[in-house]
Amino acid sequence: MKPLPKYKILAPWERMFNKVATPFEHFLHQQTTTGLVLMLMTVVALILANSPLAETYAHIFHTHLTVSVGSFSIDHSLHHWINDGLMALFFFVIGLEIKREVLSGELSEPKNAMLPIFAAIGGVAVPALIYYYINFGLPSENGWGIPMATDIAFAISALVLLGRRVPVALVTFLVALAIVDDLMAVTVIALFYTDQIHMFSLLMAFAFFGILIAFNRFGIHQPLPYFIIGGIMWIFMLESGVHATIAGILTALAIPHKPKFDPQFFDQHMGKLTDKFKQYPVGENHELHDQQKAVLHHMEDTVHAVQAPLNRLEHDFHLPVSLIVIPLFALANAGIALHFNGMQAMLFEPVTMGVMAGLVIGKVVGISGFALIAIKLGLARMPKNTTMSQIFGVSFLGGIGFTMSIFIAELAWYGSEGGLEMLLQAKTGILFASLFAGLIGFIWLRFIAKPIHSID
Repeated sequence: MKPLPKYKILAPWERMFNKVATPFEHFLHQQTTTGLVLMLMTVVALILANSPLAETYAHIFHTHLTVSVGSFSIDHSLHHWINDGLMALFFFVIGLEIKREVLSGELSEPKNAMLPIFAAIGGVAVPALIYYYINFGLPSENGWGIPMATDIAFAISALVLLGRRVPVALVTFLVALAIVDDLMAVTVIALFYTDQIHMFSLLMAFAFFGILIAFNRFGIHQPLPYFIIGGIMWIFMLESGVHATIAGILTALAIPHKPKFDPQFFDQHMGKLTDKFKQYPVGENHELHDQQKAVLHHMEDTVHAVQAPLNRLEHDFHLPVSLIVIPLFALANAGIALHFNGMQAMLFEPVTMGVMAGLVIGKVVGISGFALIAIKLGLARMPKNTTMSQIFGVSFLGGIGFTMSIFIAELAWYGSEGGLEMLLQAKTGILFASLFAGLIGFIWLRFIAKPIHSID
C-alpha cells in the first residue's frame, strides 16, 4: 500500500483499519462473491435440514410476523415475508439491470442483442417443453416453468473462475442471456403463477404504477418518492393475487435512466463550487467554516445529480441484495431433508426427472441450438473471439437454475394437494441439475473448448 499523503489526518487505528478494509472491499466487489455466499448458505441450509436442528430450522421460518397500521394489517410467516417481501428487492435490481441493458447495454444494439435473445428463447422454451412432456397429465405438470430460469450469480461465478480462458464477449453474452431469461421468467410468473386475481387491488396497483410513470415524466430524480409509491403498489399487488415481487420490476422500470445534469455542466459547476470552498478560512483543528459545509452539501447533491438514478440505485442495491436478500432466500428455501435410502426412487419421480432433464438437456439444446440457427440464418453474429464450442459450454452453465427455479417451484404448487412432496422433488432436481450442469460447463470450458487468442 502506498504511504498516505501528509494532508490526510488519520489516527493510528484508522491506518490499521485502512489496511484491513481495503482488501475486504475489493473482495466484496468481485463478481464471484454472490455465487460464493449463495453456495455457502445453500450448504448451511442443507446441513440444518439434515441435522438434529431440523425442526427448529423449519419452525423459525414458519414463525408469523404481523405489520399493523390502525385496522390494516399484513400477517405472514417469515418464509413468506422473505419470498414475497425481500425478494421484491431482488426483482427490483433485476428490473434495473433489464432496463439498463435495453437502453444502453448489450441489448441496445440489435446485432449484439439478437444472439442472446434467440439463445434465451431456446433456453426457456425447450426446458419447459421437456418438463411438460415428462409430466403431462399429472398434477405436477404445472411446474413446467421451473427449469426455465438461469441463476446469473452462479453462472457468472463459474465463468469468472476460468479467468483468461474465457473472452470478455462470452461473459457479456451470458449476462445478456440471463437477463433476457429473467425477463421471460418474470413474465411467466405474472401470467401463470398467480392466485385468484382480485381486480380492484390489481387496478389500484397499476394506478400507483401510473403515478411512478408520472414521476419519471415530470423529472423527479429523488429515489424516496419512487420507494414510497412502489411500497404502496407492492401492498396492492400482494392483495391482488399477482405475485407481489412484480411490484419490484415495475418500480425499477419507472426509475429515470437519464441524469439531472450533463457532464459538461457538472464540470463547470463543480469548478465554481471548489473556488467558493477555497474562499473561506479553515478554523482551528481543521474545523470547516459553515459556508464550506454548505458548499460540500451542494457538491454532494451535484455528484448525485450527474449520475442517472437507475445506475446509482443499481450500484447501491446490488451488494445488499447479493449478500443479504439472496442468501436469506437460499437459507429459507434450500433446506432439503436428504433421505439417501429413498434418494434413488426420488430421482426417478416425474418432477425430479423433468427438472433435471429440462435444466441439463433442455438448456444445452435450447441455448446452443437456437444460437447456432440464428448465426447460420444470418440473424445474429458470433461474439468476438468466441467459438461455437464455448457457446456450447456456456449453455451448460445456463442449466444452473438455482434461485429463480426454486422461487418458481415455491409458487407452482403453493397450497395444492401433494404440493410439499412435489416441491421437495423439484428442489432435489434443481440442486442435482445445477451441480451437474455447473461442473460439466466448467470442465468443458476449461479443458475442451479452445480459446481464440486474438492478435491486436
